[in-house]
Parts: sequence; structure tokens; C-alpha cells
Amino acid sequence: MKDFKVYLGLAREQMVEVLHGSLKNDNIPETFSLKYVDDSGLCFPTLYVKIVPLSAHGASFNSSIWYISMTGIADEAVIQRVKQVYDQYQETQALRHLLKHLRQRRLLTPYQSILERAGVEVEHPLVSKLHSSTVLHGDWTNAERVLHELSDTGLFESHLQSHQSRAIWKRIHGGGGDNVPSPRGGHAMCIDHRNSLIYLFGGFDGRQCLDDLWVYDICKRTWRSLDESTSSQLEAPGPRSCHKMVHDPTSNSLYVLGKLPESDELKTRQNGNTPASRDRIAPSRTSASEFYRYDVEGRTWEQLTDPAGVGGPSLLFDHQMAIDGDRRIIYVSGGRVGDGEGWSNTKYSGMYSYSLQHKKWLLLQHLETGVHSTVVIPPRFGHSMVLDPTTQTLFLFAGQHGDNFLSDLYSYDINTSTAKELSSNITACGGPEPSFSQRAVINPKAQEIYVFNGLTRAPTSGSLTFLPPNSPCWVYRYRDRPGKWLRVLHGPTGSPINDDEIPVSRFAQEVVYDPTTSSIYFHGGNTGTSGPLGKAFEKDNEKEVTGSEERLGDFWEMKLQRSSSSDVIRRATFLIRQQRFKEMCEESPAVRALAFLQNEVSSVVNHHDPEEAESFRTLLTHLLSSHSMPGSPPLHEVPERSGETLPPRKRTRPNTPEQSPVRLSRTEAGGATTGTSSSRSAGKNVAERMLETKDPLEPATDASSEQRFQQRNEVFEKILHFIDQDEKQPTSNLLDLFGINLSPC
Repeated sequence: MKDFKVYLGLAREQMVEVLHGSLKNDNIPETFSLKYVDDSGLCFPTLYVKIVPLSAHGASFNSSIWYISMTGIADEAVIQRVKQVYDQYQETQALRHLLKHLRQRRLLTPYQSILERAGVEVEHPLVSKLHSSTVLHGDWTNAERVLHELSDTGLFESHLQSHQSRAIWKRIHGGGGDNVPSPRGGHAMCIDHRNSLIYLFGGFDGRQCLDDLWVYDICKRTWRSLDESTSSQLEAPGPRSCHKMVHDPTSNSLYVLGKLPESDELKTRQNGNTPASRDRIAPSRTSASEFYRYDVEGRTWEQLTDPAGVGGPSLLFDHQMAIDGDRRIIYVSGGRVGDGEGWSNTKYSGMYSYSLQHKKWLLLQHLETGVHSTVVIPPRFGHSMVLDPTTQTLFLFAGQHGDNFLSDLYSYDINTSTAKELSSNITACGGPEPSFSQRAVINPKAQEIYVFNGLTRAPTSGSLTFLPPNSPCWVYRYRDRPGKWLRVLHGPTGSPINDDEIPVSRFAQEVVYDPTTSSIYFHGGNTGTSGPLGKAFEKDNEKEVTGSEERLGDFWEMKLQRSSSSDVIRRATFLIRQQRFKEMCEESPAVRALAFLQNEVSSVVNHHDPEEAESFRTLLTHLLSSHSMPGSPPLHEVPERSGETLPPRKRTRPNTPEQSPVRLSRTEAGGATTGTSSSRSAGKNVAERMLETKDPLEPATDASSEQRFQQRNEVFEKILHFIDQDEKQPTSNLLDLFGINLSPC
């Protein structure tokens, strides 16, 4: 068996897909994690497991399974607790869907009765207040006031986070002249966000490795050289590239680990089979693991105990490092081992932690320590790793193994020492292409990872690598697992972007994130090409660069521009004032309605947005037909921004038969002989009869027609698009649960 799917469920008729995997054609056992938590975070039990073979490894083979085992929790007490929570969740969801349906159909009395008796919370109290003001009372002033209360309570946050961001780039010259780091790639950078300082060390300039140490003051916006050549100091690191560096805020120290081993000659592969061949020199035998500490206050270096001799990694390069500043623990993953055996025999490093307090290394995951019940993160180098200290989770993705560029994503839970594959192909989930030497930083507060693309390969180009144009970057939001990938657009909304306003595409650059200002700082790298790269590049790099590839010395600051809560309030207010204007056309003098349109409605319209401006202009048709009741066109929805993902559209009952097919009951369709003959004789279906009847709980002063009730409810449900999913009625409708009922042939 090669490709297969796994289904789980409590009943054979109701099983859900939890895995779509593929087996390798070898005799090595493989372990797959099955989903046991749904998208809402609910743990669900299972009684049945179904494995569906999809393909075999050869056309002449039948799919077969020779051995399979399962691990999990079978303790009856635990299962009963999980099932109890799951059953309660199902019961609650069924009631919430029923309550939504009753309120949509104007059955407010049974809605309120069930709500009080069951004690179920359908939505946040402010959402109920918005429904009362908008749908039942038509109190537009109070409805707009509720929008501000919703924003102040934070109920728009998920909507703001779920939409596509835009990158606003700003070139930093850092004082200019020679008092800035020279062009380079493969260097190391880290940030001391408490003191607003960025440190930069080493790298490769296309001719030689460097050993200079720099600091950038974010507040003063200037570079300062701390050491032009660290080799002149005792116990200091020499020139290097492909190393990593972190900052310990407790001791105010820098920790540097690894380097690309030295050689007498540059090893260049003419065919460019691997990205490593571009900047690599053949490794020579070196025993030390190259682990150093720099005291920022004393400006002195110290060579630490060789990690390889005390349970740590051997000399490695193209690895990743992250630090938990509060717990004072450094995490190291992956990379290639520089043992001097050359490029023909690649060795990879595992995952380690180093306690700064106890000065002790610990092996977290090695390549050979996997057992049947353990997920082992595949070996790699040139990958990305970031740490969320709040959840104690490491995220690892992409990189290179052998000649293959990877596109997988793993999480590692530090507290439980367990790894989990979040995605076998992030490209298929909207993320970047398989890449090498891409860079990533994390924003734990927003639970986002920002990824900057590196070298990639076209599917049809074999081993040839290239840099995607326009410096692509992505944001990965992991608040809800398995998370969501979104491409980041460049420049403000509606503004054209010039080539010199964004960094050119590159790899082997360095990136750090400043949580204080929510800014990303981006420096240097390798363009993979030679020659001029535009006027901005020529101006800052007047010296001729030898070799076939440019090393960059440009420095950038990037901020993400998102939709603001004030913009959400404006768009929701536009929806409310549209409906208010329509009702004024039916009840007020035309002059008053026109003044309201020109002043109040126009003031909340983004006239630079073509779709929103068109919706505003269309409203004038309601004034011209002011004497007709609202069998008029439906409410114009405020369009989403260009590039944003539209929330799922709520199902609403059509105002006219022409707008949407009417869902008939079995009796009305002629499929049954009992039940609703009176409905058929009246020419109205059940939904229409419910909507035309005013409920006793409706205010006596507001005798809304069926059409007006539907229009107001449509406004309410469109505003719900902006509200967090957990704080509003279910997105799906009760009618969606009933499909076409056909017996099997």
C-alpha cells in the first residue's frame, strides 16, 4: 500500500477523515498521528477505524497491509469523560442551530422559552443586544452604539486577524557611509528587544568569511561597530558563516554556535545541483563545536565547553537556534554535521536543548530514537525553527534533506517531549513553495509566524534552483490547529509599488522580530545573480563585486498593515444606514431621505473602493421607487477588501421567487398526501406563513412586514461576519443539515 486514508467515528455510518497519508516503499516502520481534536478544539472519541487503500507502489501490485498497530487511550473512565463532553457539545450545537432557525423564522416566543429552559448561550449578550436593536426595534442609533461596544470588547479580533495583511517596507540607511555592515550573506542576527538593540555577526561577502560584530540601535536608527575583527581577541570566534546567534536577556550575553568548516579552496559545483554549492567550501576535519559567549557589558568573548563532549551537538552549520529568555534555555535543531568527511557523506544533527543556568545539554530528538509511538521530525538543514514561549512549542518547517527541498511543518511540545506533523505539504495549504534558507520569525502574542521565501525549485526544473520574484512572504496563524497560511501583499491598499520600495528577492538573509514595535528587521543576503539590481542597489554598493552572485548590505524595516476595528465599525455602520435609508424612503419625505443619503450614508462609504461606491450609488433607486413596499432589491453588502478571504455567506430566505428557488415541503412538491394541504391551498409555504405572523414578543409599536423583518435580519447576519465565531450563532443553518434523501441503487 502506498497512499491511503483513515476514517474514525462512533458509528459506521458517520465516520470522518482524519488522515490522508503515504507509505514509503521500504521495511522501516512508519508512525502517523491521527486527529482526535476537531477544529474547535474538542476532543472526540472513536469506536470504529476504517483504513482505505488508495494506491500501491507498483501497477502490478495489489494494495496490502501486512502489519498495523494502534496506540492511544483506552481507559474506560477517560473515554467516558471525553464522550460525556462530546455528547454535551453535540446537544448544545443541535439546540443552537434550532434556536437560530426559530429566530430567523420570527418564532421569538418558542425561541425565548427554549433559551430560558435549556440555559444554552447562543451568543454574546452584546450580539443579542444588536439583534434586538436592529431586527426587532429598528433602533438604529442604539445599533451603531452597540458596534463600538463590540469593538471595545474585542469581538472583532478574529476577523481582523483572519484577513490578508499588507507589508509596509521602509529602507534604513543606518547613518550611511562606511559605518554600516558590508554586504554579506549567511550571517547571524539577534535582537535585544528590551534595550531595542540588534546584533549582527560574521557572514560571507562572496570572497571571504567575516568576523566583525555590529549593533544597531533601533531608537537612534544608527549602526555601531563593536569589533572589526573578533579574531584579535583571545577565546573569540574566528571568521565564519552559516552559524547562529541568540541573545540572553538575563545575563545580557550573546551565544554563538557552529560555523561552516574551512578548506583551502572554494568548492563550486558548475551545475548548481544544491543551493549549498553556491556559498559552500568543502569541510575539513575540525573537532570543536564552536560554541561561544559574548558579554555585552564587558565586551569580552569566552569559548565554552565543546558541546560534543558533554552531550551536545557536534560541529554543525545551517542549523537553527531559538532561546526561551525567561527559562534561559537554548534550543538547537537540525543542520549538517561538519565532521570533515566531505559532501558525499552528509550527516545531520538532531534536536537539543541547553540550560544556561545549569550549563547542561540535553538530547530532545535524535534521528535514530524514534519508536512506533513517537513522531520523529525528519532530518534537515537550511530550515526554519521558531519558539512560542507561552505555549512552550517549537515550530519547524521546510529546509533541505539530501537533494530534496521540503515543504512540511512540525510542532514540538516541550512539556510533553512530543512532535506532531501539522502539515505534510504547506504549499497545498496556501503556504510557500518547498524552499531552502528561507527565514522565519514569530509573534507569540498574535500567534503568527512570518516567513520570507528562500531558494525554491520549479516542479519541472529538476535540481535547478531559483528565487521567486517580488520577495514573497507569508503569515502562518496557528491559533487554531492545523493553522492557516496567507500570502502577504506588498504596499498600502490601492497604492502602486515601485521596485525600489521593497527588497529584491534573495536567500541567506537574516530577519529578527521586535515585539515592542511589532516590526520585522531584514538584512543582507544572496541574490543568486550578478550585475546591478536597480538604482537603490547601485547607490549603496558602488564597489564592484566579483563572483557570480551579489551579496547585499541593505537593511529594511517591515510592518504589517491590517484592517482596523474602526474600519470594521465603518463598514458595519454602512450596512445599518443602508437599511435605515430604505425604510426612510417608504415612510419619510423624499427630501429628508435624500439628505440622509447625502450626509449620513455617504460619510461612512469608502468612495475609493469601486464596489463600495457602486453599492452606495445603487441606493438612489430606492428613493425613486419610494412608494413601493420592500419587495425591492436586497441589501447591498459591503464588499471585502481585495485579496481578502470572504466569510461564508449566510443563507437567507429570498425576497422574491425570482431570486432563489423556493425549498418546497414534501406535501407542496406532491410527494406526500398528508400534512399541509391548507398551506398548499393558500399558496404559501411554511416559512412564509411563519414570517408573515408577528410574534407576541415583538414590540407593539413596530409592525414590521415579512419583507422588512427579512431585510433587517439580513443586515444583522451580515454584521455577524465581523464577529468572532465563538461569540455568535452558528454559521451553518439548520436546513443545511438535511440533504437529498435517496436510497442506494
